[in-house]
Amino acid sequence: MSLCDKIREKKFILTSEIGPPKGTDIKEILEDAELIKDRVDAINVTDLQSSVMRVGSLAICRLLIERGIEPVFQMTCRDRNRLALQSDLLSASVLGIKNILALTGDHTTLGDHPGAKPVFDLDSIQLLDAIQALHAGKDMAGKELKGRPEFCVGAVVNPGADPIEPEIMKMEKKIEKGAQFFQTQAIYDIGLFKKFMDAAKHLKATTIAGIVLLKSAGMAKYMNKNVAGVFVPDDLIEEMAKTQDKSATSIEIAARLIKELKPMCQGIHVMPIGWDKKVPLVLNAAGL
Repeated sequence: MSLCDKIREKKFILTSEIGPPKGTDIKEILEDAELIKDRVDAINVTDLQSSVMRVGSLAICRLLIERGIEPVFQMTCRDRNRLALQSDLLSASVLGIKNILALTGDHTTLGDHPGAKPVFDLDSIQLLDAIQALHAGKDMAGKELKGRPEFCVGAVVNPGADPIEPEIMKMEKKIEKGAQFFQTQAIYDIGLFKKFMDAAKHLKATTIAGIVLLKSAGMAKYMNKNVAGVFVPDDLIEEMAKTQDKSATSIEIAARLIKELKPMCQGIHVMPIGWDKKVPLVLNAAGL
């Protein structure tokens, strides 16, 4: 059963992600994907994550398919104009890629090529609109396609946004433009997430809660200061600061959060941020 079928049938969704390397040695990333192949419903492949130049998501998604793994092709608007975005979508369809996650993308100044010119010809909502047009057999200029793609389309949401009302409005627009599921920004504050889910309940959207593995107290403090909408409570920061085994404590925290979040949402998305080999341990500890 495909990811889209599971979403349609309201099954609990479990996904993770891998980040392509900076270079052509892809052996480790494929090994990491194999570790969770039978544990998750799909694996996201990030698209030049954090605006750092890497192997492209499209190529890795195809390699995952060849290994019997269902990928989610993340697409950011940062690096492509509408011609390239539509072309890559058609290419993805031809290569057998069925799942798209539409993102606006981090600015290039945050990455390793800060002098690169950002594109942002479209934003994520406009990208969703473009995908809808392709589904209908036309491009953004209204020209007929010879064969049309069919995708399961996802978008992102930030439950920690303050105020939350504009975020809910963006969710509504994304649903209008064809979003079938939402993956969230990292969640550490259970109470905050509950308030968000209560505010969004009228949308009846498939919401997959994001879990980012904490690597240190310093990482937690950095996110609190620099990542909009992410709030790591003081007790978790203290727990990471005091531990002698950061890896074990990180896994324990992630599993605890998953258990608390699971009754509130329709799925979990684990973002290991380089700790890919720890994902099976997190799933084990969370009973997934």
